[in-house]
Parts: sequence; C-alpha cells; structure tokens
Amino acid sequence: MTDHFQSHIGESDPLVAQALADERARQQDQIELIASENIVSRAVLDVLGHEMTNKTLEGYPGNRFHGGGQFVDVVEQAAIDRAKQLFGCDYANVQPHSGSQANLAVFFLLLKPGDTVLSLDLASGGHLSHGLGANLSGRWFRAHHYGVDATSEVIDYDALEAQAHKVRPKLLIAGGSAYPRAIDFARMGQIAKDVGAWFHVDMAHIAGLVAGGVHASPVAHADIVTCTTTKTLRGPRGGLILTNRQDWMKRLQSAVFPGVQGSIHTQVIAAKAVCLGEALTPAFASYSAQIIDNARTLASTLQARGVRIVTGGTDTHLVLIDASSKGLSGKQAESALEAANITSNKNPIPNDSPRPPEWVGLRLGVGAATTRGLKQAEFETLGQVIADLLDAAARGGGGDDSEHITKQARTRVAQLCAAFPAGA
Repeated sequence: MTDHFQSHIGESDPLVAQALADERARQQDQIELIASENIVSRAVLDVLGHEMTNKTLEGYPGNRFHGGGQFVDVVEQAAIDRAKQLFGCDYANVQPHSGSQANLAVFFLLLKPGDTVLSLDLASGGHLSHGLGANLSGRWFRAHHYGVDATSEVIDYDALEAQAHKVRPKLLIAGGSAYPRAIDFARMGQIAKDVGAWFHVDMAHIAGLVAGGVHASPVAHADIVTCTTTKTLRGPRGGLILTNRQDWMKRLQSAVFPGVQGSIHTQVIAAKAVCLGEALTPAFASYSAQIIDNARTLASTLQARGVRIVTGGTDTHLVLIDASSKGLSGKQAESALEAANITSNKNPIPNDSPRPPEWVGLRLGVGAATTRGLKQAEFETLGQVIADLLDAAARGGGGDDSEHITKQARTRVAQLCAAFPAGA
C-alpha cells in the first residue's frame, strides 16, 4: 500500500480539502433556513466516515448475497428495530438510498405502468417524485393532482374526495415538500378506501416531528409510509419505508432489492441506526417541540412586519412566504437573505407561475437553526432581520440605505452564529 493511499485528504487532494474546509466554514458562518436541511450529530458523522463503507452487500440481514456481512447485519437490524419502535409499525425497510428511491419502490410494489396516481400539486406543496411530468413517476404513471382551497390555501378535503371518486386512482398520496399545515391522514385514508385506492404517505419533511410526538402520525391510517432520514429526523441522506401490512413484507423486500436498487450503502445504514437511536431519546422530543415553537415565532414575527405567510401560519418546521407581498420574486427574496448570510430557497406557492424564474414563494425551515440551539427569542430577532432585508430589497436601488441594512443584518447574523456554533 502506497504512502499516498494512507495520506489524509489535505495531502492527497488539496482542491477537495479546501472545498470541504470552505463548506465547514460556510455552515458555521451562515444561518441555514433551507427546510430540507439539518445538522447531524458527531456520532452520525463518525459512522459516515467509517471503514464499513468498504463492504458490499446485497439482500437483507441473515440472507445476503455476499459473505462477510455479519457486522453490517448488526447495524441494519438495529436500524430496523429502532424504526419500528420509533414509528410504531410492524415492518421497516431501511435500505432506500433516498426518499425518492423509497417512493419509487412503493410504485414498483403497488402499480403497473399506466396506473392512475392522485397526489398534491407541486405548487400547492407536493413533490416531484409523486407524479411530476419531468420525473419517472409522471412519465410511467397517469398522474392527477389535487390542490388547496384558493382562500385558505389548505387542502380542501371535500374537493379532494370528489376528485378521487372521479379519477379513481390506484394510489392516493399525501405529503410533499412545501405544505406547512397538518394533514388529516384519517380523512384521506377513508377517501382512499372509499375509491379502492392504496393510501401512501410521504412524511419526509415531518418524520422528525412525528418521531418527537409533536405531529400526528400517519402510520395507523396509511397502507404504506415513506420518509427520509434527513430533514427533521436529523440523520444521514437516505430513505425509510414503513408499513403494518404483513402480507406485503416479502414483496416489499423485493421491491427495494432487486426491484429498484442493488447493493446497500452500508455506512449510511449504520448512520441511520444512530440517528434513529437519537430520535428515541427525551432530548429529541424536546428538540421537536422547540421546532414548532420556533417556526410559529418566525411566522408571527414576519406577519407582524407585513410579510404574507402562505396559509396564515404553520403546524410544522416550515414557513412559506409570499414574497410578492413585498413586491419581490422568490429569487429576489432569496438573494436578499443570502447577502446577509441567511440561506433559503425560492419555491412555488399556490396559484404560482409554472416558470421557476417567476415563482414568488420563499421557503424557510427552522430545523438546522434549532439544532444549533436558537429558541423563540433568537427566531424573533431573525424574523426582524429577514423583514428588514425584504423591505430594503423592495425599495430597490441598491443605494447606501440598502447596503446599510444588509451590513447591519450580516452583523446580527454573525452574532447569532458566534453564540450558537454549528456542528458537533
């Protein structure tokens, strides 16, 4: 083995080493408000860099297609057992490489190409893996989409029920990436039964809130549930599939492998086991409750400053802004925050333009900043900073006043970052 093979990244690849150092500094020096991001624990990071990544395996614990998997079996079984305990289900598959892969496995299990799917419209908060035309799920299956009430911007369950009876989907999907309100899983489960559909819940964004007991669980109402282990669950990049359908378990194993995946990401599965163990602790429940408090504080602070909040508030970690209430596009609002070291992302809102450059939504999430330790007082400060930046951007011109506001905001963000360090 050469000396080069044993060298650390700084010696073997200075370019990548510098990018990694810069990214670590960026995460420390910016307030992360992208709703799909969080900060993993030191334990999760340790596992992701472990030599277990060298091990190739296919199959499931006790039934592998390669030898030498006895220690991976330990961590995969731990992840399975912890997921079942955490979410109160009879079966958990921890192998999906992502939430979209988990969704694809559900499609593989339950549908044939050309079958009808009914899911939340993308502009209303849905997700591309639920039947968007540009995604495989929209190309191979006949996708219909339900929306939200034009006034309240929440799901109109009566309209959804009528649509389900009309299109008769094989699969009804709940969940998405930008819907800030609690979903009535019981009502949707009944609608699915009434029209002879399977009911699938994608709880990728709210899985940590469900785990922490601050959001209703879909497990008792859905035929099958998918989620990511990132976002509010605060783990590595990967997916989970949960169900109580005992008759599906063997078929679901096959739907994941060899249906839509090959070998597993062994070190990621170990990291999933660690994050699921963390989510079983009282500290995680407290963290989840703090997320709700922080999101509501951020929403109410922005509202008081004249920023329109889609649906008028939030029940989750997510705050969706209508930037047009300040005369801005979503991209302009995102850039205004970025100039002060606050990261966010433009996003469509109900009845928005189909063209991304014209979207007027801005999506904020409080998960990562809550992990850093920010509480309501800090989120009130952050809300005031964001409102100042949006007002300055709305005035336009880029003059001394705008630069002064941005500089002042950067200072306040730097103070928050120093007081609440990122990382483990």
